[in-house]
Amino acid sequence: MNYLSTRGHPGRKRFCEILLEGLAPDGGLYLPEQYPQIDTATLAKWRKLSYAELAFEILSLYIDDIPPADLKAICAKTYTAEVFGTDEIVPLRELEDGVYLEALSNGPTLAFKDMAMQLLGNLFEYELARRGAELNILGATSGDTGSAAEYAMRGKKGVRVFMTSPDGRMSPFQQAQMFSLQDANIHNIAITGVFDDCQDIVKAVSNDLAFKRKYRIGTVNSINWARLLAQVVYYFAGYFQATAANDKPVSFTVPSGNFGNVCAGHVARMMGLPIHTLVVATNENDVLDEFFRTGIYRVRKSAETYHTSSPSMDISKASNFERFVFDLVKGDGKRVRELFRKVETDGGFDLSGAPGSDGDEFKLVANYGFKSGKSTHEDRVQTIRDVADDYGIVIDTHTADGIKVAKEYMEPGVPMIVLETALAAKFNETILEALGEDAERPAGFENIEALPQRFEVMPADVSKMKAYIAANTGL
Repeated sequence: MNYLSTRGHPGRKRFCEILLEGLAPDGGLYLPEQYPQIDTATLAKWRKLSYAELAFEILSLYIDDIPPADLKAICAKTYTAEVFGTDEIVPLRELEDGVYLEALSNGPTLAFKDMAMQLLGNLFEYELARRGAELNILGATSGDTGSAAEYAMRGKKGVRVFMTSPDGRMSPFQQAQMFSLQDANIHNIAITGVFDDCQDIVKAVSNDLAFKRKYRIGTVNSINWARLLAQVVYYFAGYFQATAANDKPVSFTVPSGNFGNVCAGHVARMMGLPIHTLVVATNENDVLDEFFRTGIYRVRKSAETYHTSSPSMDISKASNFERFVFDLVKGDGKRVRELFRKVETDGGFDLSGAPGSDGDEFKLVANYGFKSGKSTHEDRVQTIRDVADDYGIVIDTHTADGIKVAKEYMEPGVPMIVLETALAAKFNETILEALGEDAERPAGFENIEALPQRFEVMPADVSKMKAYIAANTGL
C-alpha cells in the first residue's frame, strides 16, 4: 500500500515512512492511494473476531511493510483487558430504542484518544528499534490528545514528546494529567493562545523540512495517518455490536472539533461499512457545522474561538478536514492545495456553488453521508441531567454534545451509535453544575490536581518553539 499527499506531491511512501513523518513535504496530509473494499463475506468473518484480531485484519489492509506476525503481536499487546478494563475493549450500551453509546474511555487517560495512542506508542517503539533511530514527537492538544500521547510514550525507548496546549484552556483534570508527569522524555509547553495557535506551531515546525530532518520531528496528532487508521477499528466494532446481520445500516454521531474522529468514520464508510449517516456534533465553535450546512468553510480567529465547557472541541481550524475535502474534489491535489492556501490567506473557502464561490462540490456532500448539528452549554448541561435521570449514567460534556445532536437525526430502523469522548470526571465543574454533585473518579485519580506539575509557558512563537526543541533533544 502506497500513500500520497492531499496536496499533490508526486512522491509515494510506505506506511512506516509516514508513521514517523507526520505531514507530507508539501504540507499535505497522507492518505492511501485507494481505500480497500470490504464485502459482506469479510464482514461476516470479522464479526466473530476479538477487538485485537479485528484491529489486525483492518490494519493489515493498509500496512504491508511490517511482517504480519509482528503486526498481529503489536495489536495483541495493545488491546488487552489489562489496558482497557474489559475484554470487549469498546462495549456498546443501548440507552433507549435505537440509541447506543459506544464506550471509548476505558484506557489509561480516560478518553477516546487512548484507543489509537496506545497502538501508536507500540508502533513507534517497534519501528524505531527496527531502524535504530530516535524520534521527537511534536504535538498539539486541546485536552485529551496530549495526555493520551504522553501516557503512551512515557518511558518508550528513543522517543521524546513535546506537547503544546493552550495555556489555561483545558479542564483542571486534563491539565493535571499532563503536567504532573515527571518522566524525562515528556515536555509540556503551555502556549499563550488557543488550540489553533498550538496546531499552527506544529504545522510550521513540520513544514521546515531541514529542521524536521535534523531534529527527527514526528507527530501524534490525527494529522498522523496511523492514528486515524487505528480509530477506524472501533467503527467496525460498534457496528458488529449494534447489528445481527451485515445488511443492516447504522449511523454514528461523533463529537468533533478537529475532524479526526469522524474522519475515521468516513474512511470506514468508504471501505464499505454500512454507515447510513455520519453526524458531526460541534459545540459553540461550529466551523464544521457551518460547512456541512452551507458549504462554507470559515476559520475563526483566536479572539473568535470560544472557551466552552466541552474544551477539547474548542477548535476553529479542523486540520483533518483536508482529507475529506481531498475525497470531495475527487483526489485533485492541486485543487486541495489552492483551497487550503486560501484558508491561510483569506480565512476559508466556499464550495456552496453560489456566484463568486470557489466551487460547487457542496452538492456532493450528501453522497458521503454527512450531517451536522451544534450544541451549547445549556444544551449539554440539560443532556447530562437527562441521561443521568433516564439511564443512571453520568456522561462527559463532549458526549453530551453528541447525544443532543444525535437525537436530531434519528431514523426508524437505523441504530444511532454515539461515540463516547471521555469520562465525566475530566470535566467535573460542569457535572457539578448539572447534577449538584461531583463526578465519580476512578481509582488512582482522586487527587490528581494536587500533584506537582512541570511545564513551560511560551508565547505562540515558532522560533521559540524550535529553540526549545533544539535545546532539549540531545541531538
